[in-house]
Amino acid sequence: MQKKVDTIIIGAGMSGLAAGIRLSMYNKKVLIIEKHTITGGLNSYYARGKRKFDVGLHALTNFVGPSERGKPFNKLLKQLRIPYEEFKIHPQNYSMIQFPEKSLKFTNEIEYFIEEISRQFPAEIDGFMSLINHIKNFNEVDLSNETVMAKDVVANFIKNKSLIEMIFCPLLIYGSAWENDMDFSQFVIMFKSIFLEGFGRPEGGVRTIIDLLLKRLEVCGGEIQFKSEITRIITNNGKVTAVEINGKDIIECDSILSSMGLPETMSVVDQDLEYSPRVGNLSFTESILITDKKPRDLGIDATIIFYNNRPEYHYLKPQTLFDSESAVVCFPNNFLHDDFDEGVLRVTNIANFDLWNQELLLSRESYQEKKLDVYNQSLAILKKCGMSSEFSVNFKDIFTPTTIKRYTNHFGGTVYGSIDKSRNGSTPISGLYICGTDQGFLGIVGSMLSGISMANLHVLQGSL
Repeated sequence: MQKKVDTIIIGAGMSGLAAGIRLSMYNKKVLIIEKHTITGGLNSYYARGKRKFDVGLHALTNFVGPSERGKPFNKLLKQLRIPYEEFKIHPQNYSMIQFPEKSLKFTNEIEYFIEEISRQFPAEIDGFMSLINHIKNFNEVDLSNETVMAKDVVANFIKNKSLIEMIFCPLLIYGSAWENDMDFSQFVIMFKSIFLEGFGRPEGGVRTIIDLLLKRLEVCGGEIQFKSEITRIITNNGKVTAVEINGKDIIECDSILSSMGLPETMSVVDQDLEYSPRVGNLSFTESILITDKKPRDLGIDATIIFYNNRPEYHYLKPQTLFDSESAVVCFPNNFLHDDFDEGVLRVTNIANFDLWNQELLLSRESYQEKKLDVYNQSLAILKKCGMSSEFSVNFKDIFTPTTIKRYTNHFGGTVYGSIDKSRNGSTPISGLYICGTDQGFLGIVGSMLSGISMANLHVLQGSL
């Protein structure tokens, strides 16, 4: 007898887990299908020796206190019925946008950022305040919003191109599938989550979040099946009826919520469609360094530095293996709570999947040599960010776009998915819906809210 469930969720990342919890809370028979052996997707963790490392998570955006009702983070906690204190979140010290001529610091208090802009761009402060007011009054999660490019909107408020580039820098690299711009709704999501709310980190890192979600899923009766790749989404008369797993097992269902990406999802639908979502161009390398000294001992007290060594910020697929002129430099020790015994330094660069894949196919030795180049450039960037060179590296690990492709199955090693988002989660197939990055909500909090929102809209509508 074939297995039958109410809803299949593809992918046990943040959005898939949140959707699974939400549906299970309302007694839906839910099965989460995960290709790999662990949960988390793009925001997971791995171990090397006795050390455990976060993947994806530099910081949790949308940091707010427990009493701030109506904010995205507290909304999702209410929807999942998880107490705020269980996340054990600690705020950042401060972050910095570092360009050649100017640097701007920001904290979890927007007043600090306003003061920075007032001091360094005095002619733009009125326009910036008007932009903030416009952002506060904009409903970024309205599923009927049309796509409007953000730089066109922001240019109505701010005239100084350098300031525009600096404002966009952290927002783009923390969530845009577009090159050098983003949809205004997504811009507002990121502006609110980073500048109006802020950065925090759960004590214990991403494992704390994943463990909480898994515990809640188990309590609610949801199920996860690991080592299971969706090889076919089976349809009948334009409606989903089942999935095929690992090329053999069939599981019937009434609906599917897919977090595997829009192009990736449509590629396994068993019928020809005149619908081909574009694959995004943005992927990354990352160097993780474990050092004998902590960042503060080496002259760095910032939590995150958005480094850019050009007058303009080039947020696009580089023509080389990776862009050494810009990076996100993260110092996890520099949240207000430090639960590391050693120094932890993370340097993330925009990278070219095609060239990395070519290197991997050429030879393993060449591929490893190019990874060493990434590491050496990371050391140079750390120095340009003001770090003393008087430290020893006890351990290092470097991953590339091909690593992302191997562990997420995202075409092109993309991190922020397709340029073509499905804002309301719908697809041409009845009963097949998208959640996560390609639905359009961004970041870890956004991903979880996406899973919840799509579960509410498409499966629980009428049951709430």
